[in-house]
Amino acid sequence: MKKLSGLFTLCLLLSAHFSFAQSKDEVIQNIVKEVEQNSKLEELAHQLLDSIGPRLVGTPQMNNAHNWAVKKFESWGIPAEKQKWGEWRGWERGVTHIDMVEPRLQTLEGRQLAWSPSTGKKPVTAEVITLSETVSDSMAFQRWLPQVKGKFVLISMQEPTGRPDYNWEEYATEASFEKMKRERSEQSEAWRDKFSTMGYTSRTLPAALEKAGAVGVITSNWSEGFGVNKVFGAYTKEVPTLDLALEDYGMLYRLAENGSKPKIKVTAQSKELGMVPTFNTIATIKGTELPEEYVVLSAHFDSWDGATGATDNGTGTIVMMEAARILKEYYPNPKRTIIIGLWGSEEQGLNGSRAFVEDHPEIVENIQAVFNQDNGTGRVVRITGNGFLHAYDYLEDWLSKVPDTVADHVQTTFPGRPGRGGSDYASFLAAGAPAFNLTALDWAYWNYTWHTNRDTYDKIVFDDVRNNVILTAVLTYMASEDDEKASREQIKLPINTRTGEQETWPEPRSPNRRGGVE
Repeated sequence: MKKLSGLFTLCLLLSAHFSFAQSKDEVIQNIVKEVEQNSKLEELAHQLLDSIGPRLVGTPQMNNAHNWAVKKFESWGIPAEKQKWGEWRGWERGVTHIDMVEPRLQTLEGRQLAWSPSTGKKPVTAEVITLSETVSDSMAFQRWLPQVKGKFVLISMQEPTGRPDYNWEEYATEASFEKMKRERSEQSEAWRDKFSTMGYTSRTLPAALEKAGAVGVITSNWSEGFGVNKVFGAYTKEVPTLDLALEDYGMLYRLAENGSKPKIKVTAQSKELGMVPTFNTIATIKGTELPEEYVVLSAHFDSWDGATGATDNGTGTIVMMEAARILKEYYPNPKRTIIIGLWGSEEQGLNGSRAFVEDHPEIVENIQAVFNQDNGTGRVVRITGNGFLHAYDYLEDWLSKVPDTVADHVQTTFPGRPGRGGSDYASFLAAGAPAFNLTALDWAYWNYTWHTNRDTYDKIVFDDVRNNVILTAVLTYMASEDDEKASREQIKLPINTRTGEQETWPEPRSPNRRGGVE
């Protein structure tokens, strides 16, 4: 009788184990099925990128994005809120229109930079000049400065070619390619020496030109790709700063250099809005068994505004939102609490996530894992243990449940070294939380979409983004369900060969809570 009783107990245990395993597989199967058959990614991307547009910190569009995300989460039954963490210089972009009017008429491709002052109600028409070609020292440059009065001034180097190196490598002779690179290197060095001789940098020169009476500053920050520029912020306070496409910038430069005295007519409208509040969007799926432990889905919500911020970081944003939607549908009562953090002002120094870490130590102390995605539209291909000694034990276990069609793309490195910046996972990592960046395939990200005027909807590869939703949702589910708390034990970092000193774990940094002002 005792043998039968023991056998019966064993059968019950095996049955319970099988039922749990079957239940776990069923959740994962439902996640995959939902992604493959009922994806909302295109809908989310359209609403975020086409309707709301770029999300520069301090702009009405950034606030519109937060409001949209809160409503979207709540429509899925996920409580969400805008959490204020600081304030920023408020600014709203208006119309930019740039025409060359002499020596002939041509509409130019360009835009005012973020936070650029306006031209006012009327367009500004003026001659375009280059910086002095012969500057012997800083005093000579000061003597030259009055010549900028009433002029637009070109302050970027004229690029010798608008063709990327890969195009030269494919078609040029080896000798021609090497000659171009050598001459470009010499030109770049001479340009740097010129700035050093003038006594300015690209950040400080615009203010000096403005003070000397220039009516505007023109840059061209080429991204080493066909027709692509990096687009950042202005350093003038009274006159507009414009960025022109390499082709148009080069034309103006050559005309000015050869004495043709080109003129442009510029409309650059914008509004100063004073200091405005800045937010993170925080959504929460409450845990049932361990509600005071957390799995965090992380992506920065803001972008530069040269384009619509599709791959930096619209794609990371919609991955986290879609993963949350699916988890709420098929895993509505997680063991641990799932937090979705869409951070503000990552582009100016991880400010939103740093503020969250600083303001919520009780959450950071009890984080099971942070999964962050940022760098573009590609499928995730790399995850590193970020210096956590036992990361292999839990991350590989979680990854083992990710479908092979997704997991086979992912290379892992354990224990790895702690990341020190670059995206919001670093804010959590510095505070000791197990935080992991889901690093994506490049898809020419650095040259063509990262911070550029071409970071738009058409660059999204939705099959790869769907891949990332499956990976994120399954990792989140497994991390939430794990019976063990993820270890935070850190590796012993090596001696820095350059300094000879012991390397240390990155330390938390406070955010800039009042940005855009000096």
